[in-house]
Amino acid sequence: MTPESFDVIVAGLGSMGASTCYELSKRGYRVLGLEQQQNTPHEMGAHGGQSRIIRKAYFEHRDYIPLLDKAYEGWHQLEAITGEQVYYPCGLLYYGAAADPIMQGVKQAAHDFKIPLQAVADQKLLSSFVEKEGNEAWLEPAAGYLLPEKAIRLFLIEAAKAAAVLHTGEKIISWKKRGEGIEVLTTKQTYYSKRLVITAGPWAAQLIRELSVPLIVTRQIILWVETDQRQQYQPSHFPCWLIAAEERKGAWYGFPSLDTSICPGPQGLKLALHYPADPTHADIVNRIISEDEIQAIQKAALKYFKPAGNKVLAAKTCLYTNSPDEHFIVDHLPGYAGTVTIACGFSGHGFKFVPVIGRILADLAMDGKTDLPSGFLGLQRFKAS
Repeated sequence: MTPESFDVIVAGLGSMGASTCYELSKRGYRVLGLEQQQNTPHEMGAHGGQSRIIRKAYFEHRDYIPLLDKAYEGWHQLEAITGEQVYYPCGLLYYGAAADPIMQGVKQAAHDFKIPLQAVADQKLLSSFVEKEGNEAWLEPAAGYLLPEKAIRLFLIEAAKAAAVLHTGEKIISWKKRGEGIEVLTTKQTYYSKRLVITAGPWAAQLIRELSVPLIVTRQIILWVETDQRQQYQPSHFPCWLIAAEERKGAWYGFPSLDTSICPGPQGLKLALHYPADPTHADIVNRIISEDEIQAIQKAALKYFKPAGNKVLAAKTCLYTNSPDEHFIVDHLPGYAGTVTIACGFSGHGFKFVPVIGRILADLAMDGKTDLPSGFLGLQRFKAS
């Protein structure tokens, strides 16, 4: 039997895969999207959890900022096409010691790229944060939060409208070069395509066996806590926030109390630590969060954010897939003459880039190159080191 044939197969229909299917299908390509989970979006990987921060004053690396300009454009375009809101500009408050590298990086990015950043003197707003001599607070007004599950659904709906074929509950067993294209074997069928794009999140290392760069999957814990001052912490009164925590690596971050009729998920204030936690494997993640783990997070967060000491309403796990330098990997896979394109290692800060990563992957897969400034995310950087 001749395998069913497509222009491109996208492996993984989470955030990056959904955006890529949308980009490819609207350009007129015959697209097959494959997802091993029964449903997408889902809570087994990296994209679950009700909300994600979007911001431009990027301390991680200045080269991300031009991509963020395009990402913001992409989110606005998705909203315009669908008539649905996924981006909520409630602002983002950065808080920490003036000399902390995170705070320095935020201010430098804002200066270099003319990103609006305002010093915060509102004592009512700052009352939620533990005061410490030498700390400062800055607000990025155009930052805010995104709705990840809703965004993924919208990308897939639009991809299907453009004739993309989307299969859930179908796991890829193997793939190989065949002729000038790629043959993909799944639990249900064999397919052939001219191009393969792998956007498998925490399962990336299992599908990209030739990747010479190690990817480490870590189990992250997210809490939602109750507050008796709910009005004060609504998005109209309170921004997202990020605290440069001097006593530990990484940064605490969180969200205002969202309207669950608009943003389905747990109630309360969401908070977590942005830093790789315990290594795990995507297929055997311990989803049970112990009381000791919850108390440890509460105790640590309480040093910086006062409402975090209140009752825990919910706790969930999500997964980071960490590259060695915590920067994304977006490139052609060596040895396949441009027929295989990969996106992985988003290291816990990728979702805000979803629309522009979809564009880059579509460009690389079908045109062999992209005009978008993504070269710094290529595999060549690891050879140089």
